[in-house]
Amino acid sequence: MKIKTNTLTGAALDWAVAKCEELRGVKFGEGFYGEKLLLDENEFGHRLSYSTNWAQGGPIIDREAHNLFKHNGGTKWCCACNVSRDGYTAIVTADGPTPLIAAMRCYCRTKLGDEVEMPRELFDAALLALEKAKGKTE
Repeated sequence: MKIKTNTLTGAALDWAVAKCEELRGVKFGEGFYGEKLLLDENEFGHRLSYSTNWAQGGPIIDREAHNLFKHNGGTKWCCACNVSRDGYTAIVTADGPTPLIAAMRCYCRTKLGDEVEMPRELFDAALLALEKAKGKTE
């Protein structure tokens, strides 16, 4: 199933970042409340949480982000990354409720494009997270 990179959140966003980082041996698990988790088998079940853990997402921001700032009256974060294509440099942007989410969405857009093919089990979790973020479900 395809999903827009600028709407990714939770385990779906962390999975897309792992794909950009070309990690092997990534598997899915469930948290205490049944939420989807992304685990790295090569690190003995180490939880991958680029979008919420500065120790994991921060180095990617240092390496990839051109600019990270608040906008929309200070209610959203925006990240801008440079990407080289066809001999020119373009700026790709993405928004998010936190700096890590905005930056990881932007990173995924630079590497994967506007949409990403996602495993079905994560697609359902991503849609539910998106609906919750928009206030459509409890």
